[in-house]
Amino acid sequence: MNPTVAVPSARAERAASLRERLRGFPAELFQFDPRMKHGWLSDRYFIRTARTLAHAGRDPLVTLQLFAKDRGIVAGIYECIRLLQSQLADGHDYRDLQVETLLDSDPIEPWETVMHVTGPYGGFAHLETPLLGVLARRTLVASNVRAATEAANGKPVIFMSPRHDDWRVQTPDGYAAQVGGTRSVSSDAGGAWWGAEGVGTMPHAMIAAFGGDVVEATLAFTRYIRQCEPGVNIVSLVDYENDVVRDAVAVAQAMRREFGDRVLAAVRVDTSEKLIDEALIHDPEAWGRETLTGVNPRLVRKLRWMLDDQGFDYVGVVASGGFTPEKIRRFEAEGVPVTAYGVGSSLLGHNKGAGGLLSSFDFTADVVRVDGDPQSKVGRGFRTNPRLVRLDWGEVDA
Repeated sequence: MNPTVAVPSARAERAASLRERLRGFPAELFQFDPRMKHGWLSDRYFIRTARTLAHAGRDPLVTLQLFAKDRGIVAGIYECIRLLQSQLADGHDYRDLQVETLLDSDPIEPWETVMHVTGPYGGFAHLETPLLGVLARRTLVASNVRAATEAANGKPVIFMSPRHDDWRVQTPDGYAAQVGGTRSVSSDAGGAWWGAEGVGTMPHAMIAAFGGDVVEATLAFTRYIRQCEPGVNIVSLVDYENDVVRDAVAVAQAMRREFGDRVLAAVRVDTSEKLIDEALIHDPEAWGRETLTGVNPRLVRKLRWMLDDQGFDYVGVVASGGFTPEKIRRFEAEGVPVTAYGVGSSLLGHNKGAGGLLSSFDFTADVVRVDGDPQSKVGRGFRTNPRLVRLDWGEVDA
């Protein structure tokens, strides 16, 4: 079973779910920039629109319709609701807004309405820009992670993306990844909104600091973990010398000698896509039969066979480096003995749309009603959605 967020179906159940989930996401959790309510983070024309209306003595009651342009898994809904609640223009009350919305983790189709916001336009005209930005980024990450977790067929997918983008998006990206189905993120910031800590064991830098000796680095790391962070799984990174079979067995043997069996949980293979591992270079049976660069099925099988042969059947294999849903799906279809997958930059859209991933995700908003009457750009009229849930502000903690 994939570790995805359950999506309630019945209207009453969905309303209750929205109410309960929102209580876990108070406005202060998101640390909104206080300049947001004054339009500093908004496209300038929205500010001038609000000022023009005020200058003309008008503050019409409008319905703003937010919709998706792609198929995916929506995320960022609760953040948008708290944004509306806390960042209205001065002199406006969020309780004057009527919000109908989908829920985080709902699947969405192109042109599907994800939210209606009805209220005095002067209060939230400036919020269209941040609302769309929140939904676009969160939904992109959630959709790509969902594609990866579904491809992994129930095996863990570790969200290893923080190093690939600005540090300021680590926390919301980690939350979006959780909406998409991951339960493991590589930084504490990534799990901050849902109560998780970062996972991970050894980088190449640790091995370098021990003079390139992966065995000594793993032993030192294990001593530290057992004394200072008991409960953390020991996973050794074994591609430093580009000889994963030799080094994985050497690590497993050294771990057995010092700590006994079943202390080493797994080895991680992160071979560069530009390199062929030594185990395959010296394997003439592999030549010309398949792609041998990077982390490939033959390398993983060879590693698995050798670990089993040496009595280390309990040591799993974590594969990372260049993985996309397409590559994960291929590994799973071929029965490649991988325990878990680590996926990084491709989940953030740094993928040119390859491998079954989205490189971007767009949302748009339109005013579709003014003072109760239909009013919109041609082709962008009001579209209902029976899955929308009406928010009751009185039942939601501030």
